[in-house]
Amino acid sequence: MPFFKELRQRSRASFRTTNSGDSAPQGAVASSNQSTMSAQSTPSPVRSTASSSNLTNVFRNGTTTPQSQPSLHLAAIASPKSNSSNNMTNGTPTVNGYPRLSQSATPYMPRIVSISENSWVHQKVLLIYGQVGDPRQRSMDGTLTVHHHQDSFPSTSWPVTGSHFKALVHLVPGSNRLRFDYAPPKRSSIVGSPVNFSTWFNINYLPLSNAPPLDLVILLGKDSEGTYDAVPERKQREGNDLTMAVRKYRMAAYLWQAFTGEQMFRNSFGRRCFRFEEEWQVGTLSCRDTRAGRMRNEAKVHIVRTEKTVAELRDLNLAQQYGPATNKDGLFRIAKDAVRAHFGLQPGQERYVAVLLLDSHWDTEAQTITGHAAAGSGGDDIKLAIFGSHCLQSYPCCIEEVVPAFSDCTRTDTRFVANDCGEAGSNWEAANIGIGAHLHEVGHLFGCPHQESGIMLRDYVRFNRTFTTREPYSTRTKSQGMRLCLPTDECQWHRLDVLRFRFHPCFRLPSDPPVHSESSIQIWPVENGKILITAVSGVAFIEVYGQGDDICKHFIDFANADSSNNGVPRQVTVTEAELRQLLPVHQQRKKIRLEIYSGGRGRQTIHDLGNLTSKESAVKLAKGQVGYRCNALGCSKLEGSQPVQVILSSVYEPSKLLTSIKVYHGAALDGIEFFYDDATSQLFGKRGGKPGGDEFVLDTRRGEILMGFYVRAGFWIDGIEILTSFGRKSGIYGNATGGSGHLLIPPRGYSIAGVSGSCGAWVDGLSLIITH
Repeated sequence: MPFFKELRQRSRASFRTTNSGDSAPQGAVASSNQSTMSAQSTPSPVRSTASSSNLTNVFRNGTTTPQSQPSLHLAAIASPKSNSSNNMTNGTPTVNGYPRLSQSATPYMPRIVSISENSWVHQKVLLIYGQVGDPRQRSMDGTLTVHHHQDSFPSTSWPVTGSHFKALVHLVPGSNRLRFDYAPPKRSSIVGSPVNFSTWFNINYLPLSNAPPLDLVILLGKDSEGTYDAVPERKQREGNDLTMAVRKYRMAAYLWQAFTGEQMFRNSFGRRCFRFEEEWQVGTLSCRDTRAGRMRNEAKVHIVRTEKTVAELRDLNLAQQYGPATNKDGLFRIAKDAVRAHFGLQPGQERYVAVLLLDSHWDTEAQTITGHAAAGSGGDDIKLAIFGSHCLQSYPCCIEEVVPAFSDCTRTDTRFVANDCGEAGSNWEAANIGIGAHLHEVGHLFGCPHQESGIMLRDYVRFNRTFTTREPYSTRTKSQGMRLCLPTDECQWHRLDVLRFRFHPCFRLPSDPPVHSESSIQIWPVENGKILITAVSGVAFIEVYGQGDDICKHFIDFANADSSNNGVPRQVTVTEAELRQLLPVHQQRKKIRLEIYSGGRGRQTIHDLGNLTSKESAVKLAKGQVGYRCNALGCSKLEGSQPVQVILSSVYEPSKLLTSIKVYHGAALDGIEFFYDDATSQLFGKRGGKPGGDEFVLDTRRGEILMGFYVRAGFWIDGIEILTSFGRKSGIYGNATGGSGHLLIPPRGYSIAGVSGSCGAWVDGLSLIITH
């Protein structure tokens, strides 16, 4: 018994000594309470929430949203349920050979800040941002190693700089139990310095299949050798053939996706992003997969050859640079034709395609890049973005090379490769230009115009900062790069870009409600300078352009304002005064243009706000009543076109009942005639087209009334459909497929007072008149 008593006393003393941290420098090891407080109070530039479907905006104009107690998951190096083997080394519990430390023993376990535990994501390569320790109290360097779920992907290592780290994590479908190991520098004052501090973290990955993909294409001339520009050392070390081009282009595309997905999250739009078409092939996202020939499901890169030779592409490119304006889109047209033939598009089908022009080469004599074009367009059936391969040698070809590629200060040797626009003076800057400028064109592909900041300006010269914690010397700025790259220092998509992405079909999530097929927008200037804007698919945002502005500098954002309609309200009210106040003083009294976008990706332009709200929009009715015209459909430019207007008799004679409506039409709308119960009628337009027209009778005995019209319109009015208060529809009279669709239904609190417009050989202008 005395022996066991003495042993127990020694054990207690040993336990107290171990927990006190006497062998460590003062302050090196925190208590359990200190560790918890640090985890909760450390400020984070990226806010993680409990659910990816209910997000908070973290960045707005480069500022950080204050937060309290972010949801962080801290764990010991292994959990009791893990498959790791536990043993003892010198009396210390170990897991996989590392000393096992409890959460109360150290504050140095990595903290994941950019995403919350058990979040759902929809991209294979996810960008992670986190911290080690408390950056405010002690700046720590070291290495972070990511161990993937059940060793499904080779582990990757990432630098820790100033207590901050960024990592790209490879995910497999389903639950991903990840381990993040922090290893301090070898000469560290942290107790037990050959120790790894670890955090377990779970992320769920659900691949998407119902959204259209972004296709990746490498385009070559019919006689191309399939090589790209590279310095001799690169050629010898990694090669510059088509196989390596595919690997580098695929990795660049996954960087686009990781960057965009994180940007969407920071703008409170969830973990949404475009997807790629994938196929079962030898994996290239890890260099170890490539060496071992391991098969994986990764983004497919289509190899497409044009009917043009490399020499013809070169000559066309030179003509595009120095020839007349008619040649400016020559390479773009060739790429589009080749892509259309490759995919075999049928009428009505659309395709989103990013093309890498492999036959772009640096002409040292002419000092120009031949076979290169930077262009993107979201029009037509092929939504296309093209860019040259002249920076391709600097791209990473796998995840392990991302940080080295964006840290490589090797100067660009213009004897072999181009220094694009003088902004690619070193390898890491060339990677920025090549990957980032191509992403800029992908932005055009998704419908983004140029912006006043962000990727759609030239913010991609900072693209490296998204994936690294430190920036090297820049030949572009002739200055030392940032010692610590925080999320606030990174490049970004402009808010207007992510608003467009939010409603784009390539960015849809399974949880998104169905998008209404009707995307049109109607503008109703009413009393007291108010402007009512209605859209069945919701009003997403308004761009406000002052006189002389060619890019948008001011806008109103309605996204996430209405949870019942895909996040956007069906009706909003603005005033001319508040729209003008958005602009600088010197522009407020001048002409203002509005671009209004709906949740269905419809767009309506108001060329002059002053004309919209002028007295011309008001219509005098009987007994002092006032009516208001909505924005007109059609162009009113047919030869001999004359203004036409009808105020319904039932508005100023309540005893009259509108009993039927007759539509005169052929391949377009010729006229509309309104019939009343006293055998009178009113004609808008002409009695042309089909003899006698088509009549739609209202059920007046049951109180059915006219609610509005569905109109097909373009240059003129192609067709029209009558809508009633009982939900009945007449069907479209006229050309049911001409022009585009527009729903004319008065906003809440208003009713139809008449119709206004113009008529030449047929009706070429139409608007609704409403009143209280």
